[in-house]
Amino acid sequence: MVPLDKLDQITQRFEYLEAQLGTGGGDIAALGREYAELRPVVAEIAGYRSLLDEIAGAEAMLSDPEMKELAEVELEELRQRLPEVEDRLRIALLPKDAADARPAILEIRPGTGGDEAALFAGDLLRMYQRYAESKGWRFEVLDLTESDLGGIKEATVNIQGDGVFARLKYESGVHRVQRVPETEAQGRIHTSAATVAVLPEAEEVDIDIPASDIRIDTMRASGAGGQHVNTTDSAVRITHIPTGIVVTSSEKSQHQNRANAMAVLRARLYDQQRQALDDARSAERRSQVGSGDRSERIRTYNFPQGRLTDHRIGLTLYALDRIIGGDLDEVIDALIQHDQAARLAEIEA
Repeated sequence: MVPLDKLDQITQRFEYLEAQLGTGGGDIAALGREYAELRPVVAEIAGYRSLLDEIAGAEAMLSDPEMKELAEVELEELRQRLPEVEDRLRIALLPKDAADARPAILEIRPGTGGDEAALFAGDLLRMYQRYAESKGWRFEVLDLTESDLGGIKEATVNIQGDGVFARLKYESGVHRVQRVPETEAQGRIHTSAATVAVLPEAEEVDIDIPASDIRIDTMRASGAGGQHVNTTDSAVRITHIPTGIVVTSSEKSQHQNRANAMAVLRARLYDQQRQALDDARSAERRSQVGSGDRSERIRTYNFPQGRLTDHRIGLTLYALDRIIGGDLDEVIDALIQHDQAARLAEIEA
């Protein structure tokens, strides 16, 4: 049973926010964000209260001899619905990750496996691009270095849209591929890997970066194999001196590249802060699939068998063509449900 007094407090807060927004008082942006976050919670509360009222009404009818049989049937149906409605409400009441509503910075790099790893990194980049398109998100490449064979040496992307980080945060880690490379004459299966990092986009108010903490260098943008694709010093490299973090952007004008590189730097520093908090809450961190070690092998893409396996939750799907083509919802939904179940178990233990 969910405490009704807690539900009353949430509903009252929602009604207050609604009234404030109606009169235009206070910080409209902040009030609007909180209102949007509470709206689905209040909808679940309303559904839960409505079901409780229906159960109470059916129980009251049991004392009427003429209505007792009908009331017993109705009561059984209502009570069968109650656990599912309570579970939905408990999930809605789980503490939200403050970064869930933010855009994301996606970084992809090849790992072990040479040219095949770079090709696989390119496959992952296209997979996420197609997924973003299916969600109506904006997918903007900030920095891209291609390999000689058409793969990528490094890619940094900004993804804007509703709930981007909430869904993509589970993708951080090592992705492993098993397949026969096009260059393999004898048909042997090779294993290679690529790393994916998904960082919540940080705002300037989140991370203060003094000018004395950074060094900015300009350089010529490069294409595949390091060949120059323009003759102006438009690319920007920013070094964060205290941490040694280096970010680059070489896709647009020098002014835009500087803004892009600063956005990536802020995201990395913000992510460091979040990781430090996760380390401090080690028990919670172990239960959440979305905040694990970035060096952890999270997933295997086995092409000969058409199989995808997510090792964190033991999920295996024989739908690799569909998934690598950008249909990631089944995988991400399973990760979200696992994370929610783990957090519920931790709270209720």
